[in-house]
Amino acid sequence: MSKVFFDTSILVYQLDKRFPKKQVICRSLAREAAGKGEAVISTQVLQEFSVAATSKLKVDPVLAKGILHRLVNMEVVTVSKDLINEAIDISMQNKVSFWDALSVAAAESAKCEVLFSEDLADGEVLRGVKIRNPL
Repeated sequence: MSKVFFDTSILVYQLDKRFPKKQVICRSLAREAAGKGEAVISTQVLQEFSVAATSKLKVDPVLAKGILHRLVNMEVVTVSKDLINEAIDISMQNKVSFWDALSVAAAESAKCEVLFSEDLADGEVLRGVKIRNPL
């Protein structure tokens, strides 16, 4: 099994009607990976998704909570103090934001081969995790 990590933006695009092409791509990726049991997210992604869905996209909080309940069917990496320390190192070594580095650290800890994100350089490999920008 080849696990893949989803950054917040990829999950948020599934709801964003302003970008229909991105919405279709992101829904397809998430559906396929979740269906195979290969999808991984982190507690950071859950938190960011909740905020983006309700504040940026104005999704009803009850609906957003329902979506979150479905997302936790994916493998969820809990952000710990050790993961935060790893993220700080990744951020400093690779000159990426702390938040992006935290996604990399979470993906690495879950032994993901790929991290889907539009915020990092497509094709780059950080800590053994290949970055893919599907958009």
